[in-house]
Amino acid sequence: MTQFWGVDADPTAQGRLKGALPVAVLDIGSNSVRLVVYERHARSLTPLYNEKSACALGRGIAQSGRLADENVAKAIDAIKRFALVAKMMRVGQVHILATSAVRDAANREEFVSAVEAIIEAPVRVLSGEQEAHYAALGVVAGIPGFEGVMGDLGGGSLELSAISGGRDGEGQSYELGVIRLQDDADGSPKKAATMVREKLATSLLADVVPGKQFAAIGGTWRSLAKLHLELRDYPLHMVQDYVVPAEEMISVCDEIVAAESLKSYPGSGSASNSRRELVPFGAAVLAEVLRAGKFESVVFSALGVREGYLYGLLSEAEKHVDPLIQGAEELSVLRSRSPAHAADLIEFTAQYFDAVGVVETAEEKRVRQVGCLLADIGWRAHPDYRGPQSVDSLAYGSLTGVDHPGRAVLAHMIAVRYDGLKSKSANSLNTLAPAEMIRRGRLLGAMFRVAYPMSAAMPGVLPRIRFRLEGNTIVLALPSDFAFLNGEHLRNRLNQFASFAEHEDSRVEVG
Repeated sequence: MTQFWGVDADPTAQGRLKGALPVAVLDIGSNSVRLVVYERHARSLTPLYNEKSACALGRGIAQSGRLADENVAKAIDAIKRFALVAKMMRVGQVHILATSAVRDAANREEFVSAVEAIIEAPVRVLSGEQEAHYAALGVVAGIPGFEGVMGDLGGGSLELSAISGGRDGEGQSYELGVIRLQDDADGSPKKAATMVREKLATSLLADVVPGKQFAAIGGTWRSLAKLHLELRDYPLHMVQDYVVPAEEMISVCDEIVAAESLKSYPGSGSASNSRRELVPFGAAVLAEVLRAGKFESVVFSALGVREGYLYGLLSEAEKHVDPLIQGAEELSVLRSRSPAHAADLIEFTAQYFDAVGVVETAEEKRVRQVGCLLADIGWRAHPDYRGPQSVDSLAYGSLTGVDHPGRAVLAHMIAVRYDGLKSKSANSLNTLAPAEMIRRGRLLGAMFRVAYPMSAAMPGVLPRIRFRLEGNTIVLALPSDFAFLNGEHLRNRLNQFASFAEHEDSRVEVG
């Protein structure tokens, strides 16, 4: 009998990109071993599968110099399962990366050989400088345009690197991982903070120009970000691109470090069991890093070494692809009635701005294009829920390359597109972006409501329809063979749009 993972037929669904060959990264860290399978190797990475096993390979290594037998056994068991998952998912290539615990262990060769025998692929044991490099590339991959300093906090080490112009400088690595700190500081976050302060005194942080931004990577710092989201009652529970003023984060970290228990501190309930006792040590490191670098703010990155490694393998041309645009194009292909219609909508909305003399910034144009690409993703939903479901897809989706204000704008764009200008589906996100940005998103959503009744989401119609401004009257000009579109429904939509855009009047013109 043929096993289900060995069938000859293609098991993938139509909701997957055609011809995409999955790629995976097996990340063997000091705290956990994780397998992430991505739909394909591209600028915009979409995880198909993500699983970790808390093996604590770094526990005790500072004292013994070896990977503990018990923890190795846990890791090997997890990796055997991950090998089967990769086989079932028909992964084209598995990249295996090992970091601090493995590189520092006297018995690394024995462990590496066992992993290579299971996965049938080479293990790349990263040096501290290489780990810093790929972590920095992870920030570049997920936050295009980031300028500042990156820090990647693992179980065994802390890597630092400066980033400018999409490139990183020479990385530094310090034995300041949370597991190592917990061991070396005898379980005291206060003692750990002192150790961190002393070791970072001569780091690259001493030369950082005050007022820069710090990008924080690593599972413990992600847990700290989630904790802060809860404490702040932040409306978007998403770590990627979450920005916090440095002074505010230092204050929270100091409270956590000063707490009497490793399990009971402000927000401890939001941390997972495997991370709860490590968060105070992560807080100690982050507070000292932010102080040493005199940073203005910290931005958290969910993308790190794994994504940075894959980014580094791309061609130079692929590295310059906008991940947000690419991700939106993929969603449009997978969920829109006609992806080609999005290009028409992009031109249609741009033509309106040209007609009324509105000049867009590069970022405003980028967000508008993404909104057009995603304007039809909710058509399969029940009409009463298309707005809220589409808002969820955009605001809480896995797109990268977009900050939280951008997500709020896109959410309002799609809310109005489906539910009209009275929609409240995205109102919970209003505090994430300035009012003028929100208004522009709603304006575009109202414009979408004019476009779709004319085109029925099919390409070739909108390019023949033009906007024109006469005084303060907005005119929608239809070619004569489109005269049948000039009905009450279209005129009502145009009137609503014109009123919101603060035009005195609107008119549909045929001929």
